[in-house]
Amino acid sequence: MAYRRTTDRPKRLRKAKSVSDALPGFLKGLDRSGGRDLVRLWRAWDELLGDVAQMARPLGHRGGRLVLAADDPIVMQEAHYLGPMILERVNGFLGKEVFDKVVFELLNGRVPLDGEVRPEAPEPPRKLKKPEKLGSLNDKLDPDSPVGRCYRAYQRLFDDS
Repeated sequence: MAYRRTTDRPKRLRKAKSVSDALPGFLKGLDRSGGRDLVRLWRAWDELLGDVAQMARPLGHRGGRLVLAADDPIVMQEAHYLGPMILERVNGFLGKEVFDKVVFELLNGRVPLDGEVRPEAPEPPRKLKKPEKLGSLNDKLDPDSPVGRCYRAYQRLFDDS
């Protein structure tokens, strides 16, 4: 006995979508670990945290822990107190509670995930203004005393320049 296909089902009309419309939904389906959202977070780090972003740079995550970097131990200690505020802003940005703890580590030359290595500001060149009466105490100070030697060394600082 042969079966005959019935065509009484309505035909499904599919509209053609442009690639730019279809691609975000397709990629969202592939991203099961939430990596796309984390990339958005790293890119928006400075806008999200404002002035705090300079103290705590993103290094990554380990499970539910957000790993942030600090430049030195004192900054790391101060930033530790901002952990709850950082968690609130980050989880709010992601739209769900992804992280439950903030862990700080020293940067130690590593490059943060936001991709910016912030070089230290160059030290401004020292320009010393020569005091008007420099050298007037030469007769009054013993040249062999510590104060006399320091005074003459201070004079040489201006003589060399």
